[in-house]
Amino acid sequence: MYASSKLWPGHWQWPIPAVLAWVLAWLVFRLLVAQGLGAGLALGAASALGVACSLWGETWWRRLLIGAGFPLSLAMTLVSAGGNPLPTWMWLVPLALLLLVYPINAWRDAPIFPTPQDALQELPRHAPLAAGAKILDAGSGAGDGLQALHAAYPQADLHGLEFSWPLRFLCALRCPWARVRHGDIWFSDWSAYDMVYLFQRPESMTRAVIKAAELRAGAWLVSLEFEATHLLPTAQYRTPGGKMVWVYRAPLVAL
Repeated sequence: MYASSKLWPGHWQWPIPAVLAWVLAWLVFRLLVAQGLGAGLALGAASALGVACSLWGETWWRRLLIGAGFPLSLAMTLVSAGGNPLPTWMWLVPLALLLLVYPINAWRDAPIFPTPQDALQELPRHAPLAAGAKILDAGSGAGDGLQALHAAYPQADLHGLEFSWPLRFLCALRCPWARVRHGDIWFSDWSAYDMVYLFQRPESMTRAVIKAAELRAGAWLVSLEFEATHLLPTAQYRTPGGKMVWVYRAPLVAL
């Protein structure tokens, strides 16, 4: 499973994912225009493809470059060729699509940090759970974290929480065995879960520590890559891909 994940364009050397996304978007735009579709609709469809491909980016700026590359290159082409520009409002379409996938209030977190498929395979050794235990993937994105959790805990009751509506629907489509809903991870109740899994970013971990005070005794907080520096970990291990997994158990012990 890990080897097959290497075929995902997001694992390819930068800027290959961006170039591939731009080429695909241009091909779709040209084909749709050639078929007689209006320029505005063709722009919207090609831009939507570019935004979907932005999931390949490993960082926020790479996702932005992938998603915005096609409309920007089209704008520069029209200017340099002296062609008839599209209506001004048409250029809001790509921006609206980007904001739909990456809402502004989610920028403080990690819009898309895909969890490697083998990252959590060792987790049950450090955080055993009974069958039917409730696990929350807080910020489930496109579903990679839920898939890794499902592989590690196949008998668990898995839940995903995602603020981006398109990503929420994509996650639910990829993880039909999980309960995926739209919501803000910082304003949802964590007390009902036996484990909360996070793959955020360092700036989010202080907030996660405060939020984890809701966890009942015996529940687990698991963070991929980023340590909750204010807490004493129950366990920690390095994944095959080199990322660290930090495991904490409630009641949490402060350092």
